[in-house]
Amino acid sequence: MSEKNYKLKIEYDGTRYYGWEHQPDRPTIQGKIERVLGFMLMKREDIEREGSDEPAQIPEVIGAGRTDAGVHARGMVASVRLDTPLDCDAIRDYCNRYLPDDIAIREVSVASDRFHARYNAVGKTYQYTAFYGPVHPVFNRKYYTVLEHDVDVSAMQQAADVLKGEHDFKSFCGNSHMKKSTVRMVDRIDVRRSKGYIYFTLHGTGFLQNMVRIIVGTLLLVGEGKLKVSDVEDILEARDRKSAGPTAPAKGLTLISVDY
Repeated sequence: MSEKNYKLKIEYDGTRYYGWEHQPDRPTIQGKIERVLGFMLMKREDIEREGSDEPAQIPEVIGAGRTDAGVHARGMVASVRLDTPLDCDAIRDYCNRYLPDDIAIREVSVASDRFHARYNAVGKTYQYTAFYGPVHPVFNRKYYTVLEHDVDVSAMQQAADVLKGEHDFKSFCGNSHMKKSTVRMVDRIDVRRSKGYIYFTLHGTGFLQNMVRIIVGTLLLVGEGKLKVSDVEDILEARDRKSAGPTAPAKGLTLISVDY
């Protein structure tokens, strides 16, 4: 056998997890997938002999991004190096057999040796979902945020247009100690309403910590009439997190896809 580089397409409900990335003594998406793959790489007789609750070796699963606690994904991409006789479908099936039912490997493929899920990503699409109405839907309640007030979608779209393009998004960065550049390119921010739901769809080359949720929180203030479109221009220029709106709740955010 020889080690190969694999590309994984993953979806998950982030409700029960402390985000993608490892955290000590806390459940994370990365941790769950790595543990299952670690057992997959062990021989059956080794598992039975050692009787351990943890695999002897854990492969590193590199995600395209680090989603926060409570954030979901329909199209997370990850890369991992594995030395296994199993083919791609068998790897997928093994993972889905032993992973929790709120995490699924949608697809496994052999990638080029140089493929890196995070460094090779050139764009990401996120969707944030909110709801306003007299009766909120029950069965998908983990995936949207309920609004207390109705919002002006047209005003929010006008404000969103101000944020499109390449800008310094420091005002929309949740990491106050960020030392690297906070300049990002966002080429799409669409706001639409459908049957009580308000959808915010964003695409860009990359996003800062909490950036999508802070943008949504700021746009919602515009929708409620608490901020004007011109205020968003001032917030962008201020380069100060305190000038922007609140960070929208994590449950409404989903990573839709990653571009390569």
